[in-house]
Amino acid sequence: MGEGPPIVLLHGVTATRRYLVHGSNALPRRGYRLVSYDARGHGESEPAPKGEGYVYPTLTADLGRVVDVHCEKPPVLAGHSMGCHTAAAFALSSPETVAAAVLIGPVTIGEPAPEESLAHWDRLADGIERGGVDGFMEAYEADLAVEGEWRERVLRITRERMERHRDVVAMGRVLRELPRSIPFDGLEALESLERPVLVVASRDESDPGHPYAIAEAWAEHLPRAELVSEEPGEAPLAWQGGRLSRVIADFCERSGVSPDGPRA
Repeated sequence: MGEGPPIVLLHGVTATRRYLVHGSNALPRRGYRLVSYDARGHGESEPAPKGEGYVYPTLTADLGRVVDVHCEKPPVLAGHSMGCHTAAAFALSSPETVAAAVLIGPVTIGEPAPEESLAHWDRLADGIERGGVDGFMEAYEADLAVEGEWRERVLRITRERMERHRDVVAMGRVLRELPRSIPFDGLEALESLERPVLVVASRDESDPGHPYAIAEAWAEHLPRAELVSEEPGEAPLAWQGGRLSRVIADFCERSGVSPDGPRA
């Protein structure tokens, strides 16, 4: 959508391409071209081919194919959670093909996930295999740490996006395999990424699944990083498509990725 420097959008696990800027047209209006896609096993995309699965090397290869086909110049990569990790892994492996990156809601520190976390993902997969979307939501609600005003909103959004998957059975396999994969080896790996990066953090009271402290740690290790977040008590910036789009556009222009060409 749009014309101008490309920005590739990468959604999070269990989401679809609709859930990064949430339908906002702010970036095309600012002169950027959006390229978005459903990751393998998500939304309208096919499940993983036979002999392949849902790990970061394959997600990174998928992103490479999207960039090769749809981007005539190095794009800005903007990803949330799983998409954030995929964008970081791709940028680390092919920095010359990336203009900048917007890394939203990182979760990993580049180490294997603890058993408690893996057990959570396995419960969600069990729920899908037992009862489809309803089974997933039952397991998800039982583990949800969010309370108060945010809880019903999180549950509503999560059900809406789960109902957009053409093959919900494939999602069960995603939830078992992806958390057991790591996109890079330790936070120190981020220190080699010499590209402008915007790290978007969420406050823990509304979005504890994407800890603020991990976003801070990413920003500390990335040589050219900025860290932004919503103010305490506000809805996470990651949930505000229009506002997030404007933040991304402003960052792109500061980084020399502008519809008017590089700054002097």
